[in-house]
Amino acid sequence: MSRSYSSRLTRRGFALGALAGAGVTAACGNGIGNSNAPKIDARVDATLSQMYSQYPGAVALAEKSTGMLVMPLVTEAGFLVGGAFGRGALRIDGVTVDYYSTVKGNAGLQIGAQQYAHVLFFMTQEALSNFRRSSGWAAGADLEYVIRDDGNSLAADTNTLNAPILAAVFGQAGLRIGATLEGTKYTRIIP
Repeated sequence: MSRSYSSRLTRRGFALGALAGAGVTAACGNGIGNSNAPKIDARVDATLSQMYSQYPGAVALAEKSTGMLVMPLVTEAGFLVGGAFGRGALRIDGVTVDYYSTVKGNAGLQIGAQQYAHVLFFMTQEALSNFRRSSGWAAGADLEYVIRDDGNSLAADTNTLNAPILAAVFGQAGLRIGATLEGTKYTRIIP
């Protein structure tokens, strides 16, 4: 096999994988094309209701937070190359103050699709201010998870509650296992 034939296969495989991931993501009904504010707010309300009924301890967490970023529906898909997309709202004192999109890209051995919701609880004013001032904030490995995709209970202890940002990931549906927010980028949008 010649070197140029081999590199064409690699590029072709990459392109096909990217197209497949984009097609699956677009087909999953994650709100693409439905970015107006009332729809986002309705989805945020429904997501918070689900979280509070499924994890009653989240109510106290929400009351202690200085703000919450609620992403009602994130669709993640991949075939060799993967990505995720969703839209949501930042709420302070129960009122929407900004709208955000979230995107994530990754490469490696993967196949499948899933949808999930997540909420970021900003536990300090400094963490909330840094998030709002950022032109594109990326979630890192330093997030403390209080609700994980594989858990059925709220895991908040005194060490967790001292973290500046807490994450809740719940409501998974699909064929992929394990939702993580590492590498997820949030950008303010105008719906």
